[in-house]
Amino acid sequence: MHGYQIFRDIKRLWLLVICLSALLAGCTTDVDPSAKTDADKKVTIIHSLPSESMDPHNEWIALRAGVTETLVRLNEKMEVSPWLASAWEAKDERTWSFTIRDGIAFQDGTKLDAAAVKASFERGMEDSEALSAGLKLQAMEANGQELIFTTKEPHPAFPTELVHPTASIVSVAAEKKLGKEAFNKAPVGTGPFKVVQFIPGQEITLDRYDGYWDGTAKLSAVKFLFNGDANVRTLAFQSKQADIVYHLAPEALTTIESDQQLSVQSVTSLRTHYFTYNPQSASVSDIRVRRAIDKLIDRDTIVKDIMLGHALPANGPFNNTLPFGSGEAAQQLDQAEAQKLLESAGYKKNSDGKLEKDGKLLVLKLIAFSGINPELPLIPLLVQSEAAKVGITIEVTSVEYPDVYIKDHSDWDLSTSSYLTSPRGDGGSFLNSAYLPGGSYNAANVKVDNLEPILMELNTTGDVQKRSELTQQAVQLINEAKVHSFIIHPNILVGVHNRIMNWRPGAEEFYLVTNKMDVQ
Repeated sequence: MHGYQIFRDIKRLWLLVICLSALLAGCTTDVDPSAKTDADKKVTIIHSLPSESMDPHNEWIALRAGVTETLVRLNEKMEVSPWLASAWEAKDERTWSFTIRDGIAFQDGTKLDAAAVKASFERGMEDSEALSAGLKLQAMEANGQELIFTTKEPHPAFPTELVHPTASIVSVAAEKKLGKEAFNKAPVGTGPFKVVQFIPGQEITLDRYDGYWDGTAKLSAVKFLFNGDANVRTLAFQSKQADIVYHLAPEALTTIESDQQLSVQSVTSLRTHYFTYNPQSASVSDIRVRRAIDKLIDRDTIVKDIMLGHALPANGPFNNTLPFGSGEAAQQLDQAEAQKLLESAGYKKNSDGKLEKDGKLLVLKLIAFSGINPELPLIPLLVQSEAAKVGITIEVTSVEYPDVYIKDHSDWDLSTSSYLTSPRGDGGSFLNSAYLPGGSYNAANVKVDNLEPILMELNTTGDVQKRSELTQQAVQLINEAKVHSFIIHPNILVGVHNRIMNWRPGAEEFYLVTNKMDVQ
């Protein structure tokens, strides 16, 4: 039996014995399935990623919860479309003019105009290095409802940067009145819902904002809960303690779908799970070792047995259904070729069948997610099992946030990573974040030779076809360097109670609470 199967069985038994009562107590909701009146239209949502803050410029949750909005957003075709800005145009290669919609007020009554948006971006860039790096702003000029951005360099992808949740527009006037600490617990935006209460890492209570500019919300209130354990989330959905639950445990789907009140939506996502190799590790600094490990990842089994078909094998950072995704086939499990690579790197099996070199065993430390997406703790166990067959010992260390760990430690060889790699409908942002020095996704400080000139050209190219070609060139170099092993593109598995109307999950994972969402 594989290690990941044992892990799954133990975890299931543990949950059934001690979690159900705690779950029911923790997820109690006021939702009345037979409610008819507008005042009683309430929904409970559970998401996998706990938020310790609602800081709108460092966390995604304010936008996901329908509290804040951005100037532009992605539509269902993953195209940048108007939101708080009604129109925009490039005046030249460094100057962008955005027209802010008139007649909109923040939830504190403050008017939304160009000056308010400018103040929000100034606040964001001061608070968030990632936002500042992405926008590359030199100056802003506000005039009525027109806001002019001037970037430090040609930035043709600038509008796509404004899609990200951390580019949320907030009332700086409200922050000055409330204070920063209080504001980050209840930010004031332009969205259809306002924060009533926030308990860090646990829940948000939301009430409808009756002055919402794009039509008053159908729901009167929303309870937004967090839980990092997929089985606990899944039990909450099965017991109907929640109406919408993100990242269900795949093995429970058959049982859920047998309940006529419940349904599961499997959405092709923009997320990629992958391993990051430590450039400071003596063991995996040899590309032959990295290539060997890549060949020991059984992607087909991960898709079939762990994801139950709700994923695609990854052949690069971007889903191959995207125009800039790689056209190459994903690497298959190949133990024989992995063995040859390890032998060429100087490793030989000892009498115990373990690989060693110069009297030192090949022992690798893998940093793994402890929760969030249900498959993330299981994938390292499967790879650990396959590696053992060729003589590699992999020691799995589970942590809540691997990127935080690897940023502060050097005693690791590979680490699990999981990111939305094209959340703006374009690959440029991820490539800059994951492969340039200081990038927000580059905690390990990986480097790929000859990649930076391609990214510099990408960053100054506006033509969509040319951007796709440059992105594919970048992916080819990345795949050859093997600084990462791309594993799967997981589907988003969302449980939706059939009482929910006018809502469905999107691939971008941004717009969870909306004014259109309703209940029967």
